[in-house]
Amino acid sequence: MSDLARARLFHGDNLVACERLLDEKIEVDLVYLDPPFGVGATHGARTRAGEERSRRTTAAYDDPWDGVDRFVGSLEARLVALRAILSARASVYVHLDWRAVHDTKVAADRVFGRSAFRGEIIWVPGNGARSTKAWGATHQTILVYTADARQSPPKPPWIFDAEAVREPYAAGSAAEHFDKLDEQGRRWRERTVMLANGPKTYRYEMSRGRRMGTVWTDCPSMSANTPRAKETTGYPHQKPEKLLERIVRASSEPGAIVLDPFCGSGTTLAVAARLGRRAIGCDASALAVETTRARLSSQAVEVDVEQP
Repeated sequence: MSDLARARLFHGDNLVACERLLDEKIEVDLVYLDPPFGVGATHGARTRAGEERSRRTTAAYDDPWDGVDRFVGSLEARLVALRAILSARASVYVHLDWRAVHDTKVAADRVFGRSAFRGEIIWVPGNGARSTKAWGATHQTILVYTADARQSPPKPPWIFDAEAVREPYAAGSAAEHFDKLDEQGRRWRERTVMLANGPKTYRYEMSRGRRMGTVWTDCPSMSANTPRAKETTGYPHQKPEKLLERIVRASSEPGAIVLDPFCGSGTTLAVAARLGRRAIGCDASALAVETTRARLSSQAVEVDVEQP
């Protein structure tokens, strides 16, 4: 069986798992980490058909809130461990919410170097509290970093394929601006801009769509968190496959090693394996490990569960 049809899954502390990968001289090409946000609660999983959110009795993981300093300190230690196993062209996506994202940005700048920061993605999951005392939190933030920018000589360019993650043009723009047809009946438009050496004309085909920006509203959380959804596992706060597919396509190539050190329900690993990447995951929760193992097995991916 090829490496692309296998996945490694560590049950335990991701710090120890990173040490194991470092000892094995494994270089990771893409890291997506979606740690507990520190909401101060124990999150339950849906393990029976029809089980309501408020009545879930199976604990998936504890998510205590010990203050932002402890939270960021713990996360920073893991970013340091991850940095040691990154390939030259790697990217790191850190998924958080308002509670600690700003402090984590400062910590991540220390770890990777400020010039390694490539921007942030605003993910709008389509739900969230509507508070009467403050603005309701209806988005989450994903910080994007590349391999250590302080290294000398500089590392090669990171992997980023904007062409792999295009989106359709807005209906109004399509109707108003794409007023030309080619021989196959496809709509297109052109735009001329003035450059230093003279005018240059660009052609845009409507069917190709436009390059993605940093505000993502088309990956609803409910596509992964309702019993009616095909991809749902019942694990709490499962991220939709569309969200991870966009990240994996943009920031890795076929055959690349993709790591999720807080793998939860296994979305990152499932998407990576489906797209021809080599998947590695880790989680301290026994339920997360079993959920991920079963999910990958359903995709005909052989899973090696290890204690780091």
